[in-house]
Amino acid sequence: MILIGDVIDKLKELPDDSINCVVTSPPYWGLRDYGNDGQIGLEPTPQEYVSKMVEVFREVRRVLREDGTLWLNIGDSYKPAGKGSTKAGFNERYFGKKFDSDKQSAQENHLDRSSFKADVKDKELVGIPWRLAFALSNDGWYLRQDIIWAKPNVMPESVRDRCTKSHEYVFLLTKSPKYYYDHIAIKEPVSEVSLKRAQSGWKTNRPSAKTGPDGIDTDKMGDRFVNPSGRNKRDVWFIPTASFKGAHFAVMPERLVEPCVLAGSPEGGVVLDPFFGSGTVGVVAKKNNRKYIGIELNPEYAQIAEKRLSMVQ
Repeated sequence: MILIGDVIDKLKELPDDSINCVVTSPPYWGLRDYGNDGQIGLEPTPQEYVSKMVEVFREVRRVLREDGTLWLNIGDSYKPAGKGSTKAGFNERYFGKKFDSDKQSAQENHLDRSSFKADVKDKELVGIPWRLAFALSNDGWYLRQDIIWAKPNVMPESVRDRCTKSHEYVFLLTKSPKYYYDHIAIKEPVSEVSLKRAQSGWKTNRPSAKTGPDGIDTDKMGDRFVNPSGRNKRDVWFIPTASFKGAHFAVMPERLVEPCVLAGSPEGGVVLDPFFGSGTVGVVAKKNNRKYIGIELNPEYAQIAEKRLSMVQ
């Protein structure tokens, strides 16, 4: 189901405690004008942006079950200055065109970035992800984890006084201290080296501060050091960025969404994305036998998502 309209208005139409899991990537602050009245991301200051986001996720918390989880993907930016977006400038320099597709408008890519005001020094990182994470924590959310989305295929940046940024955050937030989390569903494979090491029986009785004067008793411990079925998922996820031909804006990769859906909801559960965009969260939910609800301000984007979802069996 896709609801079209303002995110807070549409969230108010949903009943309390009705959502198992929320996976979303809201518009980032000060990066793009999508040409919609009431859009989030064009607030003049980081404080106003964060305040608006807290308002949105307060309503999200109402519709989330007590054992529900929120997986929030958010990126950072430097103090805005000048006119024209970084994306448009990059496209023009490297590909000879300003826009990603013929459908894209100048309004979407060109905005007066001098209208944004950040309480940081020139050239300084704004710190939007952590400002938002702490604000949500102060508003009642449990901030459980910061996951690093590492992008091996990140676009180059024309900078010579810092490293190229190649990561974003996925924050895991919960409504309660105890919540649904299926760690088995997202276990990582154990490396061949670790399996061989376990099979060797850890042939040592060397004492240590942790094992005591008798060291490791290999007869008792055996292969308990390594679980052949997989290891607990780590908090750095190496996932390439992805594109979708039907959309001319950034989309979340399915590989980024999938572990959030699998760990955060049971089969048959309901997954919500309040910033639906091209519908990646709905696609992943549908492929994994979950129901989905998407909220999207732009009717054109909702049409793109509906067409995309209709092709998922």
